[in-house]
Amino acid sequence: MSDGPITVFGGTGFLGRAIVRELLEAGHSVRIAARSPRLPEDIDDGDPISLCSADIQDEASVAKALAGASGVVNAVSLYVESRRLTFDAIHVEAAGRLARLAREAGISRLVHVSGIGVDEHSTSRYISARARGEAAVLKAFPKATLLRPSVLFGPNDAFLSALEKLTRLPVIPLFGQGEAQLQPVHVRDVARAVGKMLGPRPPAWRLFELGGEDAMRYRDIIMLVMAHLRRDHPLVPIPMPVWRFLATLLSPLPSPPLTHDQLSLLALDNIVGRHVGTFTDLGIIPRSLRESLPSCLITD
Repeated sequence: MSDGPITVFGGTGFLGRAIVRELLEAGHSVRIAARSPRLPEDIDDGDPISLCSADIQDEASVAKALAGASGVVNAVSLYVESRRLTFDAIHVEAAGRLARLAREAGISRLVHVSGIGVDEHSTSRYISARARGEAAVLKAFPKATLLRPSVLFGPNDAFLSALEKLTRLPVIPLFGQGEAQLQPVHVRDVARAVGKMLGPRPPAWRLFELGGEDAMRYRDIIMLVMAHLRRDHPLVPIPMPVWRFLATLLSPLPSPPLTHDQLSLLALDNIVGRHVGTFTDLGIIPRSLRESLPSCLITD
């Protein structure tokens, strides 16, 4: 492997920032590639880091961001579609293009971030696109490493922050009975995994599913958050057809707060499967959601 930088696409996002910091701490030089790249707030003087303005949908700018790189991470994510950005455009076409250009540039390692539960035959456009994106990446770069994390948490995250706001309500609506199993994983643990995959002794596994120490029902996670925040409100099950009707009503909005694709994710278990690489194979002990709450949520 060359001494060039590791290019992190999506390096300004929640996971991307953690990956950048992990790679820097491991002694790598890093290139952040994004439409509006910016340096991390905790950057140290002398850190070997550079910025590259790149749109993952534009072949020329992607090729420029890959020039001279020794490795690449695709941490670009899209959870809500718009007229300009679709799941197919980002998670399938752009992911495959990036993988092809990385191979053509002679880059030996590519880590592609996807998600647990991908299914090409899913009725969810998001879930289906993620699965087809993995296939496109492997077709273009057969030795790519696929990384499927469970729902991410950490300081200033989207997951726990949303639950904190939810627990302010006098009653807390559940998605169905709230029985879906989740295995929340700390963002820094996933970043550590990426560091291992791009380290001097990369793992043999090419497909990893990463979940935290605690596998819990959605309703139990809400109860855990309420206990930490010293709040106590009743949980009210809401049938999924009601949520789907609400998502349909909200769909004309430019940025709807609830979509059918999000409901599809919330209705499925999000835990590590069998016959995949895990944290154990990387020698990493993941953080516990229960023990991490004090550092992620501030009690009123």
